Amino acid sequence: MRRRIAMSVVASSLTLSLAGCGVLGATGDSADASPTKGNDVTVGLLLPEKANTRYDKFDYPIIKERVAALTKNKGKVQYANADASATRQAGQLQQMIDDQVDVILLDAVDAHAIASSVEKAKEAGIPVIAYDRLAEGPIDAYISFDNELVGEVQGRSLLEALGSGIDTSDKIVMMNGSPTDPNAKQFKQGALSELNGNVTIAESFDTKDWKPENAQANMAEAIEAIGRDNIAAVYAANDGMAGGVIEALEAAGVTKLPPITGQDAELVAVQRIVTGEQYMSVYKSYPQEAEAAAEMAVAKVQGKDIQFDALTRDRVDSPTDKDIPAQLVTVTALTQENIKDTVVADGIYKVSEICTAEYKAACTAIGLK
Repeated sequence: MRRRIAMSVVASSLTLSLAGCGVLGATGDSADASPTKGNDVTVGLLLPEKANTRYDKFDYPIIKERVAALTKNKGKVQYANADASATRQAGQLQQMIDDQVDVILLDAVDAHAIASSVEKAKEAGIPVIAYDRLAEGPIDAYISFDNELVGEVQGRSLLEALGSGIDTSDKIVMMNGSPTDPNAKQFKQGALSELNGNVTIAESFDTKDWKPENAQANMAEAIEAIGRDNIAAVYAANDGMAGGVIEALEAAGVTKLPPITGQDAELVAVQRIVTGEQYMSVYKSYPQEAEAAAEMAVAKVQGKDIQFDALTRDRVDSPTDKDIPAQLVTVTALTQENIKDTVVADGIYKVSEICTAEYKAACTAIGLK
């Protein structure tokens, strides 16, 4: 994917400014829309897996609520989750074509394998917007976070955690995401742009299906190869795998955990950050991404070209298509210092949800109350 960071920031800012002015937030009457489609919109939503709790907890309900708001409660979302099966997702997409949904938001399990299904949707006259992961095939638009920036933030955070005593001989383990997910490659590229030349990548794994248990097995292999006391830090591409990494380290008898990264700001990961088990996560504003995706989908099918163009000021390339209209949303490193200013301030979690009885003392120690 071609990165244009300056444009991505502009696009993200534009979304917020337009929403603030009531442009994107306006529901509009049917008269504002294409003569062929009013507010009776059906948005197909295909999400990739359930191992990451964000999809059912945040993405789906936020998109459903926003579609309803944009269509005076006449629009609906037809939702399916593939549970990490590319074959199942292809079947779900075909079902949506058969059901003649108006537009599809697609978060691909396998970005390459789904291309032929995207082509079928195109032939059926159904626009497909790639959501969170850049699918191949003739997609109409793409919305996600700046994925290389995610990796850069993770890599830079690890170096900061290692401090001034860092040495190029310090051994790092990289627990990358699924090889079928194009985002995982971008996360890795971003992280390597920070880590290369500063530390030694002693072991690196592409973790099948992003599953924590696979990350745990990979980490056990790395510990065996490197030695449990010779691992300076671990790059884990997301929070679920960070949990698997921690389990492997603790099973090996490690009592003082090295700095470990993550991504997605899952509640258990935020609690691990509070206790110091996990050094950081990457916070991505799911409400911003999901709401903008809903706005893009409705604007596309209703023929509101000005709104759609305002939401897709960036351009990206996939292996099959060039100059795809896109919006890239910025990200934030989540550490002990800014929990209250990020996930709490944005309403993702309440302090009471984070600081349960088990974590209350640790929360007090870092001033989270």
